[in-house]
Amino acid sequence: MRTPPYVVNIGPQHPSTHGVFRVKATLDGERVIAAEMVLGYLHRSMEKLAEERTFTQNIPFTDRMDYLAAMTGNLGYCLAVEKLAGIEVPERAQYLRVIFAELQRIASHCMANGTFVNDCGAWQTPLMYMFRERERILDLFEMTCGARLTTNYMRIGGVSFDVPDEWYPAIESLINDLPERIAEYEDLLLDNEILLARGRDVGVLKPDVAINASASGPLLRGCGIAWDIRKADPYCVYDRMQFDIPVGHNGDCFDRFVVRMEEMKQSLRIIRQAYEELPGGPVNVPIPLALRPEPGEAYARIESPKGELGFYVVSDGGPTPYRWHVRSPSFINLTVLNDMVVGHSLADAIVTLGSIDINVGEIDR
Repeated sequence: MRTPPYVVNIGPQHPSTHGVFRVKATLDGERVIAAEMVLGYLHRSMEKLAEERTFTQNIPFTDRMDYLAAMTGNLGYCLAVEKLAGIEVPERAQYLRVIFAELQRIASHCMANGTFVNDCGAWQTPLMYMFRERERILDLFEMTCGARLTTNYMRIGGVSFDVPDEWYPAIESLINDLPERIAEYEDLLLDNEILLARGRDVGVLKPDVAINASASGPLLRGCGIAWDIRKADPYCVYDRMQFDIPVGHNGDCFDRFVVRMEEMKQSLRIIRQAYEELPGGPVNVPIPLALRPEPGEAYARIESPKGELGFYVVSDGGPTPYRWHVRSPSFINLTVLNDMVVGHSLADAIVTLGSIDINVGEIDR
């Protein structure tokens, strides 16, 4: 019996949307024939508000975009202002930035993969395992800057504090334990029948579609394209680090899961190198409270856990940005959702959305 298509609203308050975000799914039976993203429920006018605050006062805004990766949000913005103002950052601060950015990547991927497995049908157990390591990383953040989530740690010209004495044994213990923990995740999940059934050949993203949409991060690398800003356009001291770019082969949900798992291992390699080479010296340079860069514009980008995160800042010579704009990976990556879910069942569409790893705070800003 033929029935007319109908529309199902998923969200804006729904656990599968990972935030206040709505999908208008048009269905033919159980099959998705169109998916429209409805945004704006978390819009806070950050980019306009930033024009009324000094360059330093805008750093906390970056905590509140991808609040699961505040360290990398801080870093991208500070790099853009330093490029605009021609500020040189001390070497010790560069290494600390790399260590904290990679710790943040592992913490973010723990959250992404843990919630993805939940979307596939697990009931919290893998997520709780991954939270165990994430908590230890947040402990390192807290002992360094006093905050676990909205860290506000990076500063224009360096970082706000040097690491305390108790940080060293804590990170050494973490570096030693993580390989075994990641292997434990793999033993639990990589051959799991349900995860394979829900993730393999589901939500496939073709490489040409990903490139045309400017997708980045694990979403892009999952379809076989080895593009990583840390290699393509190195910042801080990434050009001194040895690491590989994991890629997938099929571009499906399972490949994105595996890429994130492999990236955690590569982040650990980077952390180990940066920790062993961590030099002494100052962790920041003095910056005026009301910094006034010369008139001009600058764009800086980093490889955040979700992909290319860029900040565009314009100065007219005053103490506040004339223009402040963000290129957020969550927003760009979400644009391919329709291509990935049409033709699949509604249940597969939920898994596909989870595999993208979006943060609505970064989408709406």
